[in-house]
Amino acid sequence: MTLVGPWCRGHSYTKYELAKMLGPRICKRASDLSLGFAVSLGVAPGAELVTPKPMMILIAGPYRSGTNDDPSLIKRNVEEMQSYALPIFRAGHIPVLGEWLALPLAELAGSREIGDEAFNEVFHPIAIRLLEKCDAVLRVGGPSTGADEMARVGRSLGLNIYSALAEIPNVA
Repeated sequence: MTLVGPWCRGHSYTKYELAKMLGPRICKRASDLSLGFAVSLGVAPGAELVTPKPMMILIAGPYRSGTNDDPSLIKRNVEEMQSYALPIFRAGHIPVLGEWLALPLAELAGSREIGDEAFNEVFHPIAIRLLEKCDAVLRVGGPSTGADEMARVGRSLGLNIYSALAEIPNVA
């Protein structure tokens, strides 16, 4: 997933970072770029460039944080995270929330309330497993230990970490 080569001049770029730097001008070869622009990217003439591909993007934000486990406030937090899903889809990517998988799984595990043993068995672990299949994380909303953990784990896996929709490249 990470492009490394002599044309990177000691830097490594993911294909999505390189595509983002290129903006709307996506080229098959670096020789298609103006020399000045290629040099500004640290790309040697003739280097292979990569067209951006659709990403699976985990939307990470507060779930319980700031709610005192009030179901209406938790619902509002989930709706806030879900509000990013359609714009991500329209940009050509696959949006996903850990909650979409974790909540039904917690119920199947016998969870009776948020934070009980069955809930804790699956809620964050399923999101971490999901990250291993994702290409990026969009960290949204306010303070959240869990969402910050998803971004930290994503970063450790080499995923792109975005903090705004505008940072996500459009591949549609």
